[in-house]
Amino acid sequence: MINIRPVSDLRNKFTEIEQAVKQGEPVYLTKNGYGSMVVLSLEQYAVLTDEVERKLDEADRAASADPVRLSENEVFEGVRKRIDEHRTV
Repeated sequence: MINIRPVSDLRNKFTEIEQAVKQGEPVYLTKNGYGSMVVLSLEQYAVLTDEVERKLDEADRAASADPVRLSENEVFEGVRKRIDEHRTV
């Protein structure tokens, strides 16, 4: 079940939120009835971001090894072309 709490619980019931997060349960915080933030354990956060970080490191290495540099327009034109090609398939 999704754990949704008012943001004031972060201050007033920190221990309860901490225990939920330690059990692997994200806690969704609301402010004035609207979603404000999600609290995750460091382990959960790492699971979400590790692959992205690895891919960014890989892209940095590839960019360092390749002297070719593209402008913003060249990059977006290439992306648009690939999207258009995909749509016609």
